[in-house]
Amino acid sequence: MRAFSSPSSLRGQLLLWLLGPLFLIGLVAIYDGYRSARQTADSVSDRVLSGSALAIAERVFVNEDNLLEVDIPYLALQMLTSSEDDRVFYRIEDADGGFVTGYRRLATKQPVPDIGEVVFSTGRFRDLPVRIASYSGAASSNTKSLGFRVIIAETTNARSAIAQSILLRSLVRQAVLLIGAAILVWFAVSRALRPLHTVEEAVGRRSAEDVRPITHSVPSEVGGLVQTINELVGRFASSIAALQNFTSNTSHQFRTPLALIKTHLELASRAKDKEQRTLAISDARAAVDDAERLMSQLLLLARLDSASKEKLQQQTCDLTAVTREVCEDFTLRLSQTYSLPVDLGFEAKENIVVCADKTLTQEVVRNLIDNAIKHGGTPIKIDVTVEKNGNFGKVSVRDYGKGFNAQLDSKNLKQMDFSVQPADSGTGKGLSIVREIVQLLKGKIVARKLLDPSGMLMSVSFSLKKNANS
Repeated sequence: MRAFSSPSSLRGQLLLWLLGPLFLIGLVAIYDGYRSARQTADSVSDRVLSGSALAIAERVFVNEDNLLEVDIPYLALQMLTSSEDDRVFYRIEDADGGFVTGYRRLATKQPVPDIGEVVFSTGRFRDLPVRIASYSGAASSNTKSLGFRVIIAETTNARSAIAQSILLRSLVRQAVLLIGAAILVWFAVSRALRPLHTVEEAVGRRSAEDVRPITHSVPSEVGGLVQTINELVGRFASSIAALQNFTSNTSHQFRTPLALIKTHLELASRAKDKEQRTLAISDARAAVDDAERLMSQLLLLARLDSASKEKLQQQTCDLTAVTREVCEDFTLRLSQTYSLPVDLGFEAKENIVVCADKTLTQEVVRNLIDNAIKHGGTPIKIDVTVEKNGNFGKVSVRDYGKGFNAQLDSKNLKQMDFSVQPADSGTGKGLSIVREIVQLLKGKIVARKLLDPSGMLMSVSFSLKKNANS
């Protein structure tokens, strides 16, 4: 069993809150039992004390001189003796408090009872605690009647001994009860915490690469905690997968552009005339641009993990406006880059607001157009349309090339769940970016080969914003 000295120990807190009140209740029960025992002892002893006072009062009489006289019976005092060596003191006085017999210095400032009544009080005599009984009566002769009072005091040794004996027995019972309760509570708490230890041991046996969710059975009170941990582990798994994917993609994808850059720079260094050197440097610069574009795509892929899914799915954007901005940007750049004419058409009848992040939507449209430019053949002709399709807003990019070849269909399109036929040339990382974003935003993507005229039609759909008017 684990120690629970730590203030943060769950077992320690449970035992404290369970046994602490029980201990306090035990103390209250002990105190109440002691009071009850003391009251019982006082009640029994007071009866004996009252009987002694009455027995003495019966022996008070008026003598021939019309004075009070008493013949103290031995049994009246004998009945008060005990094994605790209690001492008994008495005083007989007349109605005016005048001393008749007994202990003269016995306290007389006691309540004066009515005739025939016994009154009890506590006090001290000869520095000893005593219990005092006072009885008022009257003695008569043939010619005169005189009132008197009997005061009898007894030390409290026997009473205290009885109360202490009862208290000791009560303490023993309460101690046994508390120890038994502590043992039962300990085992109950340990048994209740056992599922947590099982989860702890199971997690402790895992390696750093094991990011499976916790599936052990746990009490409902900690079910939410385990679920939160599983969600956290899931985000860790997504981040790890994104990092591994980024590392793998980086090492694989950068070999080609880096090799091209190296080759073009080597050609530029060996070129004998200025025209060849300028062409090689231009090709190297284009390869650098491709590498820069590839790096931005890889970094975007690395950010697409489930940790941001809920936040991204709550965003909205104007699909029509986003697509128009991307097309205008491409038109400007293409006119400066390509010597051949580029026909990039855009068509949209209305503004369509969809549930998607604006930046990611721009990346989707940019990659679709970029893919169509690279693999749509020459002359470059691309048609981009935005329209509603049921409960979705759809952006479509159509080129007039030969499409994907069989090899790339096997490597990319089947992984992307596209319904396409084999076509021509590669897709690079652009369509992987599209796939990741569409899956993240719960959209739809379709790629279809066209025959007359030939080409490729790629469409991406996002859910329309609820209650949107446009």
